[in-house]
Amino acid sequence: MSFDCDAFISYAHIDNVSLVDGGMGWISNLHRALEIRVSQLLGEKPEIWRDPKLTGNDSFADTLVDQLKHVAVLVTVVSPRYVKSEWTRRELVEFWKAAEAQGGVKFHDKARIFKVLKTPIPRLMDPPELQPLLGYEFFQIDPETGRVRELDEVFGPQAQRDFWMKMDDLAHDIVALLEDLRDEPVPASQTSVRGAIYLAETTSDLKEQRDAIRRDLQQHGYTVLPARGLPLRASEIEASVEEDLAQCRMSIHPIGGNYGFVPEGSSISFLEIQNELAIERFKRGGFARLLWIPAGQSVIDERQARVIDQLRMNPTMQTGADLLETFLEDLETVIYSRLKETPKAAQQPCSNTRGEAYLQVYLIYDQRDAAIASQYSDVLFDHGFDVLHPTFEGDEAEVRQCHDENLRVCDGVIIFFGSSNESWVRRKLRELQKSVGYGREGPLPSVTIACVGTKTAEKERFRTHEAPVIFQMDEFSRDILLPFISSLKVLR
Repeated sequence: MSFDCDAFISYAHIDNVSLVDGGMGWISNLHRALEIRVSQLLGEKPEIWRDPKLTGNDSFADTLVDQLKHVAVLVTVVSPRYVKSEWTRRELVEFWKAAEAQGGVKFHDKARIFKVLKTPIPRLMDPPELQPLLGYEFFQIDPETGRVRELDEVFGPQAQRDFWMKMDDLAHDIVALLEDLRDEPVPASQTSVRGAIYLAETTSDLKEQRDAIRRDLQQHGYTVLPARGLPLRASEIEASVEEDLAQCRMSIHPIGGNYGFVPEGSSISFLEIQNELAIERFKRGGFARLLWIPAGQSVIDERQARVIDQLRMNPTMQTGADLLETFLEDLETVIYSRLKETPKAAQQPCSNTRGEAYLQVYLIYDQRDAAIASQYSDVLFDHGFDVLHPTFEGDEAEVRQCHDENLRVCDGVIIFFGSSNESWVRRKLRELQKSVGYGREGPLPSVTIACVGTKTAEKERFRTHEAPVIFQMDEFSRDILLPFISSLKVLR
């Protein structure tokens, strides 16, 4: 498709009045910055136009309608004045009409309208055409006072830096669309050749972190969905999210301290809706999920506290997911580690020469307890079981993949409380409960916890309703495993 103008900036003129006498207006600054950055990314000077002079006395039809037919991209600078202006409303409508006549506002699943949010307004105040679109938020909200600070250099170096970061995101997305519209090959650095990732919409307290994740994924060659904002009604959200998840190989869910928006027709937040739909997507295979709670996350809303407790403790909410409570940098390391993994073919149970399947017992222990675990392994093997051991060699991803696969196929588990501490043991119990998320079929395996090694007060008082506990901190006795073995033989 060919256009005379690459982008038109639609704005309310009051938003270009400088806060400082003699200073450059906010719109003028955005216009200048976009021209520079788009030129650098595109390799040529773009035609970016705005109307600096027209007033309500000019003839709108004669001046703009024809020109809007030849514009590739519309950049709307949304503010309280923008949504009240008849002039900006007509610009949006006329561009929309022209785009529909040219094949649609969407091109290759990308919208030709970019919504720049200069000042926050309730989403319902957006013109209908803009409500489904993602917004580029050029403001920050002080978490203590609730006051809005626009990203303007008059508010200091940090605000200026954040302005350029957000503007760079906008410029990259505009260039990607212009490349598609021109039907030219996209540079390898901008081509999403590695597949799509669903980055769940989150609450305002994690907007900055979500933007950083999205930016990094795009720079690594991944398509990041959703490419448009979530609708306001629950049924429409579900349809939109399901469509996006069907294209993706992974979903990432940032979990903040706020409960979040409850869509019309729903009793749960949009965060929970996205998580539940991602669980369903996982069940169809070829998909992974990451749930991320930032390290030290504070939670004030009781509803969100309950959601986070469920994510931590309820294996259904964690189906097919890793729950990470860590810093952003560590999350990004895990994301790329998971993306490198190739799902293994289903492991078949071992069988003997008569074709009878052996039951498999997975021994989970700290490497320091390997000698103790070997005694249990000998007993189990003598009773006709195959024994699975953890691996301690290779990188973190390989070790974790072996652990997940053993949890997926085993019939029984013994967790050793030896050189490790109680929190390690309980973490392994939670991982076992989540094994349905690794593709496990059938019921959870039989599990026993063995307190072994040096006698300590922590081990002696250890109890749990989740599994039988055996105590063998003195001389090893083979008979102590008989109840566990009997429970497994019922499965034969």
